[in-house]
Amino acid sequence: MDLLLTTVFDLLGSLMAAGLPTWQLDLSPTVAVAVPLVGAFLIAMAGKWPNLREATTLITAAALFWVVINLTNFLQATPEAELFVDVVPGMPLAFHLEPLGMIYALIASSLWILNSIYSIGYMRGNDEKNQTRFYVCFALSIASVMGIAFSANMFTLFIFYEALSLATFPLVTHKGTKEALRSGRTYLGILMGTSVCLMLPAMVATYVYCGTLDFTQGGVFAQPLADGVLTPALFGIIFAMYIYGVGKAALMPSHRWLPAAMVAPTPVSALLHAVAVVKAGVFSVLKISVYIIGVDQLRLYGQGGWLVYVAGGSIVIASFIALFQDNLKRRLAYSTISQLSYITLGAALLYPISAAAGAMHIAAHAFGKITLFFAAGSIYTAAHKTKISELDGIGRKMPWTMGAFTIGTLSMIGLPPTGGFISKWYLMRGAWTAESKFAIAVLCTSTLLNAAYFLPIVYRAFFKAPPEPEHHDDHGDGHDDHGDGHDDHHDHGEAPWPIVLALTCTAAATVVLFFYPNLFAGYADMLAEAMPK
Repeated sequence: MDLLLTTVFDLLGSLMAAGLPTWQLDLSPTVAVAVPLVGAFLIAMAGKWPNLREATTLITAAALFWVVINLTNFLQATPEAELFVDVVPGMPLAFHLEPLGMIYALIASSLWILNSIYSIGYMRGNDEKNQTRFYVCFALSIASVMGIAFSANMFTLFIFYEALSLATFPLVTHKGTKEALRSGRTYLGILMGTSVCLMLPAMVATYVYCGTLDFTQGGVFAQPLADGVLTPALFGIIFAMYIYGVGKAALMPSHRWLPAAMVAPTPVSALLHAVAVVKAGVFSVLKISVYIIGVDQLRLYGQGGWLVYVAGGSIVIASFIALFQDNLKRRLAYSTISQLSYITLGAALLYPISAAAGAMHIAAHAFGKITLFFAAGSIYTAAHKTKISELDGIGRKMPWTMGAFTIGTLSMIGLPPTGGFISKWYLMRGAWTAESKFAIAVLCTSTLLNAAYFLPIVYRAFFKAPPEPEHHDDHGDGHDDHGDGHDDHHDHGEAPWPIVLALTCTAAATVVLFFYPNLFAGYADMLAEAMPK
């Protein structure tokens, strides 16, 4: 494995040194969608040779990141660049570059590299089956993410949104157990049920009343409302259908799919919670609010205020539920539900600074939460422990893992020096600008709750003595993320080095985001500047 990764890194270094950035003017968002699709095909072809398969995965991930970085330069030169592919009259697949999409694409493409390195250590370390299918579906999921990120209209976003649900279903059900299949049905049923029954009718209504599904500065509903073609009440219903049609945002009560999906292997949980699925949800909420519904219309007709209370309620309720979860991944899952609603809250406050806060929190949450899930998988791989009550003293045996976990914890709470502090500062400014005492109270309360359910884990890991070894036979298979933890593994150390490398990098990125937030904050500010004041 050492030789494999060394060879890959040397090859990537040679490619980057070969002057590839000179190709940047020939790139378009279509390339970002095509790269992981081609990678998925090549990974499938290399399935019989694990080293080649995983090298292909890493090279594809690095190639996609390079493409997105070059699209960043392209956006600055030609921000209106678009590509249209007619599917049916009036409903083209259309891609374009804009600040919010660039934030999402940068997060997904950069974290795919680290998640791939992590997956090599995790999948081999736990002798997981169907590894080729895992890597192929992962690449297809990232292709769907790129389609969502660069979508120029709701039709394109919807197509890739549904593709993402289908591509991640085999990942959720990866283990093939009855529990995994049952959880997969819950996952797919809620996500596709909400999108087909709510988002799709809202899109039809939008097209009927507005004649377009294109993402437009200021939204598309201004004229139909001004002309009296559309009543404010019906406008509010369409908005609510969009919000709850985006089931991936995990807004209560459509959140049950997210804890159910924790049956999946940890790299999949990281994909769901940090890289792809939940970010597709909150990205869509922000995109629809700003570019389809329009914050001016929501303010003028008083149709968005309810979302502040629903998002605030989801933040606090999910945090309370997280307090009582002993299973580490389930606690992280309910934390994700709470943290996602910060982004929805930013959209609901209807001010440019609050929308920028939501965009910034997409990035801060991604790096912090993937670090926490990576640490949970590292603990499982090295010690086969899944419960918080079993983690006494584990920081002494796994200092790198639990050190990274501590950094992720600080980011989720919103403390310096982590990116979570920056995004929460933006959110507090947004709540203050909107003069929402409720939002300010929610942010303060949730910060205390975050500390209450995260800091005890850190305390257990570093400041409580480990239990005495128990001598008994372990008759379990050691591969159930929801196992009972009978195997104490007192002689364990850190997990395999690819796992530790990946979680160390994401933890470091969380700190770097505090000191150098401008990459994502710059795009968030561009989003805010394009909104009506």
